[in-house]
Amino acid sequence: MSDDHDLRVLVVEDEPIAAQAHTEYVSRVPGFVVVDTVGTNRDALRVLRQSPVDVVLLDLNLPDRHGLDVVRAMRAAGYRADVIAVTSARDLDVVRTSVSLGVVQYLLKPFVFATLRDRLLAYRAYRDQLADVAELGSQSEVDDVFAGPRSPVDTRLPKGMGEELLLRVSRVLREAEGGRSASEIAEQVGVSRVTARRYAEYLSDNRQVTRSSRYAGAGRPEVEYLWSR
Repeated sequence: MSDDHDLRVLVVEDEPIAAQAHTEYVSRVPGFVVVDTVGTNRDALRVLRQSPVDVVLLDLNLPDRHGLDVVRAMRAAGYRADVIAVTSARDLDVVRTSVSLGVVQYLLKPFVFATLRDRLLAYRAYRDQLADVAELGSQSEVDDVFAGPRSPVDTRLPKGMGEELLLRVSRVLREAEGGRSASEIAEQVGVSRVTARRYAEYLSDNRQVTRSSRYAGAGRPEVEYLWSR
């Protein structure tokens, strides 16, 4: 349930698994509510016409239009929603164009919940800072506005862990009908049981999965991991 103070987010992502994940991630951050999740430029502009939106979580590689062209169309139509770009593109020209179009954050895929959470919280703090300000009183305040929302939190993974493998483990658990053991995750992902367990435990520590014991006859129970839906 949302309230009047929640920031309204439009998720634009054409890959179904990623769209579901991004929507779930946003929904878990206090102070944010997803107004819709769509997969095309056409649907994104339709939602912006029909619903109030504060920020667009925008995949730059859409099937019917490049994300930066979507931003241009938004501005031409007068939509003032801020944009957080979500992309695998590391091309410097794309990054520069994003900055010139006023994109407030640039988030590289794949990413974990904590990364998006911290970006959203930084964006919220930025919005709150400007909410009651009609005029800036100093150069430092002007600089803060031009700097935009910045996350002070270090969201890097623990040493030895990688974003790509974490995304693969997350996908296995998210798509599973029930819980999966470290051995089952390892078999599906193609890594050792120890590695699979480390990633599953990381997801558990971040409350993205829950741990439980699986009993199968005599002997020590096996730990299984279930995606938190």
